[in-house]
Amino acid sequence: MSDEKVHLNSTAKKDQLTISVIGAGIIGVLCALKLQREGHQVTLIDKEAPGNGCSFGNAGILARSSFVPLSSPSTLMQAPSWLLKPDGPLCVNWSYLPKIIPWLFNYIKAGFRADLVKRGEDIHQLTDQSVQMYKALAAQLGCDDLIVETDYLQVYRSRAGFEKGEGDMNARRRLGFAINNLDAAQLQALEPNLSKEYMFAHHLTDHAFVNDPHALVLAIYESFLQQGGTFVQEAVNDINLGEKCEVVTAGQTISSDKLVVAAGAFSGRILKSTGVNIPIETERGYHITCPDPQVQVNRPVMDGDLKFFVSPMSMGHRFAGLVELAGLDHPLQERRVKVLERSAKLMLPGVNTENATSWMGFRPTFSDSVPVIGAAPNDERVIYAFGHQHLGLTCAPMTANIVSDLIAQRPSQIDISCYDIKRLL
Repeated sequence: MSDEKVHLNSTAKKDQLTISVIGAGIIGVLCALKLQREGHQVTLIDKEAPGNGCSFGNAGILARSSFVPLSSPSTLMQAPSWLLKPDGPLCVNWSYLPKIIPWLFNYIKAGFRADLVKRGEDIHQLTDQSVQMYKALAAQLGCDDLIVETDYLQVYRSRAGFEKGEGDMNARRRLGFAINNLDAAQLQALEPNLSKEYMFAHHLTDHAFVNDPHALVLAIYESFLQQGGTFVQEAVNDINLGEKCEVVTAGQTISSDKLVVAAGAFSGRILKSTGVNIPIETERGYHITCPDPQVQVNRPVMDGDLKFFVSPMSMGHRFAGLVELAGLDHPLQERRVKVLERSAKLMLPGVNTENATSWMGFRPTFSDSVPVIGAAPNDERVIYAFGHQHLGLTCAPMTANIVSDLIAQRPSQIDISCYDIKRLL
């Protein structure tokens, strides 16, 4: 494995380009830093401060084995029962349903397509090296303490729930991941504070988590600034593709040789002015963070039935998950926060949720669960890097490498044809 792949670092001298990167989440800041290290003059643009979106509120898991597409038969078979449960992991804002029907139709079709395994392998290319790449990067940035190597658990209350999870786990085993099956006694030995209702578990080794995802984004961002990078905190109003790539904000027009769009779920809106209709949706996710949980977990744990994580982060225990289909404009729903709080108390009896903070973010998702990383269909100077659904943090380092390869017009170290936007248009 080359240093380039692992270290997200290259000192090769090239003709300097001016590059604008739209989106200051983990993918955007990593792309910006990577391109800067390759000798380019980079401007990072976002309406929010760096790391304030999903890169702030995620569960922190470097889920290198979580490559099975969300649009799978097992997910689709369970979705109706989830919708019928008030405290279930999935809900739909019914006023938004007419708008999302075309995306849902394609999502359901993708779940039963013959290429499910291939799509999983496509995602696996992006996730597998994430722990190594983050460790190397954190060492360079002096924030090694943010990356915690660990195992993690996926836990179930019933054998039926456990067996539903086996298909997913067997797909991971086929690609070499070590996953052990635990009974109630083995699970309690590892996590004695978990509810005794959990009777079965999958134990996944060789993973890691980030104990403060926002701090990681800021460490990358500060390195970018220290090396001469520019950040513009303004909303993008328009993109003009003429002699130069022009990003128009309320206060200025930023011209560059090339443009990277890494704005997550907002990428579709931003790109409308370029004449490309991006069929992206958002799976809104929630978290609560308990600063004084008073009940300890030793590693990340996922409830395999209700589809949420608890992660022992530096600022307290974070419970994160759920899926809400309601678009980009609907406000945070307090009832979903309450669902997560009740679920947290069922998972960890006695957990203290006083003074807990709550959050909602927008996970960018395509109907086939595979991100878009590649040139725009109408202008090769524009590079797309978005749509990583629940895996933006995990996929970011490899995505940044691909983007730098595309900018440099050199072959990528992996097959990137599967990420082309043309498959969805």
